[in-house]
Amino acid sequence: MTFNRRKFIAVGTAAAATLSAPAVLADGHGKPRVVVIGGGSGGATAARYIAKDSKGAINVTLVEPSRSYFTCYFSNLYIGGFTDLEDISHTYGTLAAKYGINVVHDWAVDVDRDSKTVSLAGGAVLPYDKLILSPGIDFVEDAVPGWSVAAQNKMPHAYKAGSQSELLKAQIMAMPEGGRFAMVAPPNPYRCPPGPYERISMVAHVLKQMNPTAKILVADPKPKFSKQALFEEGWQRHYGGMVERIGPDFGGENVSVDTEAMTIDIDGMVENVDICNVIPAQKAGRIADMAGVTEGNWAPVNAADMSSKVDPDVHVLGDAAAQGDMPKSGFAANSQAKVCAMAVRGALTGSKVFPAKFTNTCWSLIAEDDGVKVGATYEATEEKIAKVDGFISQTGEDAATRKATYEESVGWYAGITTDMFD
Repeated sequence: MTFNRRKFIAVGTAAAATLSAPAVLADGHGKPRVVVIGGGSGGATAARYIAKDSKGAINVTLVEPSRSYFTCYFSNLYIGGFTDLEDISHTYGTLAAKYGINVVHDWAVDVDRDSKTVSLAGGAVLPYDKLILSPGIDFVEDAVPGWSVAAQNKMPHAYKAGSQSELLKAQIMAMPEGGRFAMVAPPNPYRCPPGPYERISMVAHVLKQMNPTAKILVADPKPKFSKQALFEEGWQRHYGGMVERIGPDFGGENVSVDTEAMTIDIDGMVENVDICNVIPAQKAGRIADMAGVTEGNWAPVNAADMSSKVDPDVHVLGDAAAQGDMPKSGFAANSQAKVCAMAVRGALTGSKVFPAKFTNTCWSLIAEDDGVKVGATYEATEEKIAKVDGFISQTGEDAATRKATYEESVGWYAGITTDMFD
């Protein structure tokens, strides 16, 4: 059977989407069917809340190729030696056993929005009434000249946690005395805005202990970055003289690499390095593009329910969504998933739907017991998810405050992973 994807429909059609009068959409086939693609912070949360709160009234299928999910948040702490890999690994058994979710470990390879079906690599075809896409990120091809996914074992990105995190950590541990670690930072927008700079902090933490004469070079295309004052203060205090950042004014946006020679070219200046952590420009996970719901690199959504602006029966969560003011983070995806789950459940069963509200906090660890954070609350408007108010840690905070902030992040991690998987 051949599946042809429906192309973009008029944005005006989608403007009428979703929070109108609820209707049961089972169409004579029994329970309404929801298919969720992607088992991370958005997808696992959405699947769990729909199944839990509908009390079996909705048939929920979660499609995720990996049997173990490694959270990207806290993967930098694994690199820094503050947690173990198994601590950031989670499985889907409870979702299946406790909530009756049909967990399918396979790749989604096509979406036919006309027939409302998802095709899997193994040959199965899943029908749906509502489709939720939470595929995370993929990398923009040729974003960093000289680098491709085929070269990720020589110059790891480690921006999809798991084996890449292990590889990068192993490279750091084996770096020669006095060696050089280089990072190619990504342009906006990308997953976890503070993430690259927390990683620099964690690499510096390891090197300070085992290789104190080593140097870190950051080539950055952005003129500024998340929590910049906090990170720069922390680097100076904890790792003085170790970290050098080259921004766009000095060539940080004109970078190429040679994976065989292990060099990085910054605006014509070739630097020999021992490790090169390349974090390329990013886009929505490929299945979103295959579903025909992206516009450029990301998938525009309606803020009230995270439905696609080109198809009201497709919802896009987390990193893949172009939704407005929220950063691309695990906390944001989890928050969006709860809004989406409530809206989907309302549309399929007639249950009450409350106005959408969103929150986000991003914690970062700079050194042992030196944690910082940034966060905000948001509301849904007709145009986007809009920021209402926010907060950020301050430079010069005392040690007790920073330690409490780190401990808060540990508690949050336990809470969000329970919210996703238990």
